[in-house]
Amino acid sequence: MFHVVSYDISDDKRRTAVAKTLLDYGSRVQYSTFECILDDELPEEMIKRLSRIISDEDSVRIYVMCAKCERVITILGHGEVSEDEKVFII
Repeated sequence: MFHVVSYDISDDKRRTAVAKTLLDYGSRVQYSTFECILDDELPEEMIKRLSRIISDEDSVRIYVMCAKCERVITILGHGEVSEDEKVFII
């Protein structure tokens, strides 16, 4: 499923740790926004990892988008919607 993750974290160390963690799950599309294509247990794993980093003063938002919603994303200006990598096993 397609997930949009955004965050607002004032502490540099925690903000950097959150960004590095999110790079394990998706692509940065804005300074504090990532697009992640996650299946199975990955969303839960990502949430657990982020929960260990952030404090009560931080804000992390995770939006799950259905396939229909994903198809109607509008981008103004430069950018592309993240896609699953195409993998072929021969």
